Amino acid sequence: MDFVRYAESGASLLNADLSDVDGLTRFLAGRAWLHERCTEKDCVQLRRFQKELRPVFEASDAGDTTSVVDGLNDLLERHPVTPMISAHDPGNLHMHVANRAASVAELLISEALLGLSTVVCDLGPSRMGVCSATPCVNVYVDTSPNMSRRYCSDRCSSRANVAAYRARQKASVG
Repeated sequence: MDFVRYAESGASLLNADLSDVDGLTRFLAGRAWLHERCTEKDCVQLRRFQKELRPVFEASDAGDTTSVVDGLNDLLERHPVTPMISAHDPGNLHMHVANRAASVAELLISEALLGLSTVVCDLGPSRMGVCSATPCVNVYVDTSPNMSRRYCSDRCSSRANVAAYRARQKASVG
């Protein structure tokens, strides 16, 4: 299992437009084998999970360790992870985070929670954040060595840097 990838996927899940099955299949672009299993019920469950998970990112961004840990523990209790050994490639046994009967929503929630919990335990509770670019509200996972990430994407980072540069230029002229 690649826990960092699961954590980053959890942030992407929170940022995704899951208003309908088409949005969910767009989110799962690299996992075509899941597309035919996507249902409206998955979308409803994932939208609810987005609302439940967002406060954890906000708490991490604010440096509130207790709320991060309590929030993730509460979500883990409400959405139990059921790992299993996968043998679909006998030469590469590995773990999956949900059993075969799991819905698409249960699979994605399990991956997100296990990944985010592992990042919090291994790297610390302040490794999740909310984009600093105005008006963006997307979230991210910071796995940088010096905990320097402030933006959800290169696009937001560039936009913020250009805006700051223009503001400095305007201030120096005026």
